Amino acid sequence: MSSRLSFAVLAVSQGDASVAASVPVIASVDTLIIAGWAGRDRDAVEHHIAELAALGVRRPSVTPCFYRLAPALLSQDDAIDVVGQTSSGEAECVLVQSDAGLLVSVGSDHTDREVEAYGVTVSKQVCGKPVAREAWRFADVAGHWDQLELRSWVTRGGVRHLYQEGTVAGLLSPQELMAKLGPDGLPAGAAMFCGTLAAIGGVAGGDVFEIELRDPVLGRAIRHRYATQALAIAD
Repeated sequence: MSSRLSFAVLAVSQGDASVAASVPVIASVDTLIIAGWAGRDRDAVEHHIAELAALGVRRPSVTPCFYRLAPALLSQDDAIDVVGQTSSGEAECVLVQSDAGLLVSVGSDHTDREVEAYGVTVSKQVCGKPVAREAWRFADVAGHWDQLELRSWVTRGGVRHLYQEGTVAGLLSPQELMAKLGPDGLPAGAAMFCGTLAAIGGVAGGDVFEIELRDPVLGRAIRHRYATQALAIAD
């Protein structure tokens, strides 16, 4: 089963760094991949593993690893349904291999942390995967990729907290991740979440998540905000 993502792709004018008008792109996604434990810095990877181990999540046997999920989980809506109160999001760069070429946006690998202690793949499969409605052409940012910045905020009880912040330099590059996928790299019609940063103050959920990918070189950012709507548990 495939999913359709609608992007306003921001173009960069030839010859300078000014941003031109956006063009609409519809991307049909039939393969969804989540890159896990994708840190370039082994200390940062170990920190993230320790964060999740504190929640009962088993250590991975190899890093990075690639989780295959249903493309139908992708969502560009303003809210997603979750089960109970034990889920949380995390900001990630998202690569999309579209008919218009390789695109990059920002998404959230929203995950049920209680289920994660049972099985990481299952915990990811039970939550929607929010993705922003804007994207950039990967070719426009490939030359300064390590300078891109990820941020996220979580709102709990009406209070907004900075949840993640840092450059993507601590994560494996898209080229490295695509090479590790296999000789064909990221296939047509595939979307891949490219790894995340450590949470400030530890992994925690909330009512609203905000995610941002900022390009300080071209002076632009992609943002997305979504709420979580908890479904009642009938046990």
